[in-house]
Amino acid sequence: MSNLITLTDPTSKAAEAFRSLRTNLMFADLDNPLKTLLITSPTADADSANKSETIANMAVTFAQGEYNTLLIDADLRRPSQHTHFGLKNEKGLTSSLLEDNVAIDSGGIDNLSVLTAGPTPSNPADVLGSKKMSALLEDLKDKYDIILVDAPPLLAVTDSSLLASKLDGVALVITAGKTRRDHAEQAKQLLQKVNIPLVGVVLNNAPKDTSIGSY
Repeated sequence: MSNLITLTDPTSKAAEAFRSLRTNLMFADLDNPLKTLLITSPTADADSANKSETIANMAVTFAQGEYNTLLIDADLRRPSQHTHFGLKNEKGLTSSLLEDNVAIDSGGIDNLSVLTAGPTPSNPADVLGSKKMSALLEDLKDKYDIILVDAPPLLAVTDSSLLASKLDGVALVITAGKTRRDHAEQAKQLLQKVNIPLVGVVLNNAPKDTSIGSY
């Protein structure tokens, strides 16, 4: 877990930025609070690694705020959350859907649970778009305050679009200096076409604002 800034340096500006992100998400709509949120990126080349690390830090931050948090690794093509939390990936989301026995692990952090991806299926999009996936999410919603879902890049495969339709909204991770503007715009338009609410955008690798000082 050495790459999770929210654990290794919780007083840093980066960790504080994650806490601000948590606050913004939870108070985005007081009448309809978020319970399930899919986090993805426009493309795989520039954003994928940052995407998964960002989600892991978000999950830690929610747990630190005493929200009962579940992190689901639904990036079945390139799963990585098990590496962030030092977990095995022999069982996970895919095996839970097949065996009707949800294989949730402790993330080693109070209030945080992790459902790793599990064995790679031959048809990830069909798995994520299935009725069993919908039923699993509905069941888990009653057990957690917030569910964060790590999903594949929007423009690379259809997985995220199929899964996002089952969730409350989407947050898009983009990287300053790497993500192309047209790719970010295409991702936004894709979500609009399928009527999936874009809750907001997380900007990584942004220049530090030194005007705030040490406060």
